[in-house]
Amino acid sequence: MDLFLILAAAIAVAAFFLLRGSKKSVRLPPGPKGLPIIGNLHQMEKFNPQHFLFRLSKLYGPIFSMKIGSRRLVVISSAELSKDLLKTQDLNFTARPLLKGQQTMSYRGRELGFGQYTPYYREMRKMCMVNLFSPNRVASFRPVREEECQRMMDKIYKASDSSGTVDLSELLMSFTNCVVCRQAFGKRYNEYGNEMKRFINILYETQALLGTFFFSDLFPYLGFLDDVTGLNARLKRAFKELDTYLQELLDETLDPNRPKPERESFIDLLMEIYRDQPFSVKFTYENVKAMILDIVVPGTDTAAAVVVWAMTYLIKYPEAMKKAQAEVRNLIGDRGYVTEEDIANLPYLKAVVKESLRLEPVIPILLPRETIADTKLGGYDIPAKTIVQVNAWAVSRDQAAWGENPNEFVPERFMGDHKGVDFKGQDFELLPFGSGRRMCPAMHLGVAMLEIPFANLLYRFDWSLPKGMKPEDIKMDVMTGLAMHKKDHLVVAPTKRF
Repeated sequence: MDLFLILAAAIAVAAFFLLRGSKKSVRLPPGPKGLPIIGNLHQMEKFNPQHFLFRLSKLYGPIFSMKIGSRRLVVISSAELSKDLLKTQDLNFTARPLLKGQQTMSYRGRELGFGQYTPYYREMRKMCMVNLFSPNRVASFRPVREEECQRMMDKIYKASDSSGTVDLSELLMSFTNCVVCRQAFGKRYNEYGNEMKRFINILYETQALLGTFFFSDLFPYLGFLDDVTGLNARLKRAFKELDTYLQELLDETLDPNRPKPERESFIDLLMEIYRDQPFSVKFTYENVKAMILDIVVPGTDTAAAVVVWAMTYLIKYPEAMKKAQAEVRNLIGDRGYVTEEDIANLPYLKAVVKESLRLEPVIPILLPRETIADTKLGGYDIPAKTIVQVNAWAVSRDQAAWGENPNEFVPERFMGDHKGVDFKGQDFELLPFGSGRRMCPAMHLGVAMLEIPFANLLYRFDWSLPKGMKPEDIKMDVMTGLAMHKKDHLVVAPTKRF
């Protein structure tokens, strides 16, 4: 009996060490301790998550991990690790997490932003780069951008004669909404009419749901709570409104009695592709609608947000304002307006745009990626199905990349030590549009939409704050959302120069 017990104990001990030795050791990135079941969900800050994650990077390093419900999240906060993620190992991180709001509103991932990296995705991206967002296609909409820019200038002229102040945030949102509608749909809505209000309401609700976590995303066994809280009903209602709106646009485009548009719009191009069916997969109405989302969702408020931030910084830094205005006015002289052709000859203006995008990247946390297999990053193990996000706001403040003054507004840095740095995806210390296989395909269109109004604002007017307000009184708080807007509208006093 004693011998039997000794043998049993020996076998148990051997099995214990054998199993322990065969178990693969995993070295995960460090991070804050969480609670059972919910992980670190209770610690997440709803407002300004980029600031919260930046503070954590100062505690745990440029790569750290958290548990959000049942999902593991890894956050990257340095240019060096961003390069490893977005270039060296880009293929390992091409997947998107299957989040309910994103999948529903993007027509089950048919939209490029939230679709999976499949043969369909690669064909659609190539189609977009060749047919929709090529330099020639972007240039074809130049008259639209310049006409809408002139409309905005006229409003400012009138306002400066009457009230003395203008709400630049509101004016720039109106400008981008009108431009996007004309480029995407081939028609101009009245800025204050019911059609524009409907478009904006649908757009904002779509953006909100694309950025919403559902219980089923984080706690698969608690998906019923999405019904209890009304999230599922809200999602169903929002998608129906979106789909009905887009279907009306398709029907209007297909109408043989439709008046000929002033120029071929994006929806006209997509319907031509629908008729030709040039792909290995069938291109359906749902594909057309999803591609329209790729144009209107990132294109409406992002350009406006960038110009508002750029003007805000120039008003806070008067010397930079004088320098930017002197450059554009010396180039244009008394002509009275700036065209898109002039922008290439305004290096300081471009430096101001880059510096504004660096300090206030319009998408502060890049869209989440998901590992397709086990891999390593920064010396740590990253298991498959891990959600990985780049905190672009933190990367833009990486001292290793930007030196001792990363928090200061210094446009001259892009004419000196960082002259060659650009936002086209090859310089990983500046990532407002992302990089790699999942980089924003509409970057050139977005930049064109922000440069022309910005240049004309600087050329045509001198700018000051309302009476009694000083530059240091300007609040720099941000509004939470997919795009990072200035929370308080920028209200300023223009003085006509041209």
